[in-house]
Amino acid sequence: MYTIEELQLLISAEIEKEITLLEQTNPKNLYGPVAYALSMGGKRIRPVMVLLSCNLFSKTVDAAIPAAISTEVFHNFTLLHDDIMDQAEMRRNSPSVYKKYTENIAILSGDAMSIMAYNYLLKSNQEVLEPMIRLFSQTALEVCEGQQFDMDFEDRKDVTIQEYLNMIRLKTAVLLAGCLKLGAIAANAPGQSADLLYAFGLNLGIAFQLQDDLLDVFADQDKFGKKIGGDIVSNKKTFLLLKALEISDDITRETIQNWYSGKDFDEPEKIKAITNIYKKLNIKEITEAGINEFYQSALHICNEINLPPDSKKELLRLADMIMIRDR
Repeated sequence: MYTIEELQLLISAEIEKEITLLEQTNPKNLYGPVAYALSMGGKRIRPVMVLLSCNLFSKTVDAAIPAAISTEVFHNFTLLHDDIMDQAEMRRNSPSVYKKYTENIAILSGDAMSIMAYNYLLKSNQEVLEPMIRLFSQTALEVCEGQQFDMDFEDRKDVTIQEYLNMIRLKTAVLLAGCLKLGAIAANAPGQSADLLYAFGLNLGIAFQLQDDLLDVFADQDKFGKKIGGDIVSNKKTFLLLKALEISDDITRETIQNWYSGKDFDEPEKIKAITNIYKKLNIKEITEAGINEFYQSALHICNEINLPPDSKKELLRLADMIMIRDR
């Protein structure tokens, strides 16, 4: 079995090859931003999940490398467009693509990345290509649905926690789940095992996004890689906000709503005011409990996968790495 670190090195080397090719490809203002986006690093969690899942059923991971690259390109495409929609100027402690180039260039380069992701996937073995493309297409569409729900929620005052959980399932969790199932399909794994890995990824993905919501407010900004309080400034409906509105008294709820309905405000002042309310209501602890609930569900599903416990050691270690983080 490969370790996570070995798979990170393997996929990083493959992506570096692609970056080198992209930097030499014309037009430079189309492929240069793609190379820049991919070179911004990160832990390569999604492609590692593809390879790790494949390795559960196969001694080699070669068959899953095209899908692994595909998921990383697709994921970075979504980040590139998300940063434009959210007007997020920083990504992984570097200027966002649209800030380094222009919004129009970033939009077009993102479009190219969404198409390139399919081109990489098409390099997979032909006998498993149809189910892989079907899963990838479903996942890609669901991610777009999730992003639209996220945007719609900004103008709604009646968003429920259940609606929010469904939104993050679509926007974040289905891609993690899809990565695990893609790797299993690449290795010709039994259908039940592939489905269990998908369910494992869904629960882990929801826990991951709740953790991201928490970090946006309570993380160390230098480690987090982007501005703390960005969700508060942009009026994002997050689990923290919805839970605060749910359990607040009338006066506190009105204070929150005033901050979120105002157009002109001092950003640091708003972040401080809302954060102080969260602290008063123990929102951090409540969110951590919710994170743990989904995480434990993921671990329970992992136990159901019909594989020797020792073979799942790296998968569980990756889950720990995803959840125990400060960025």
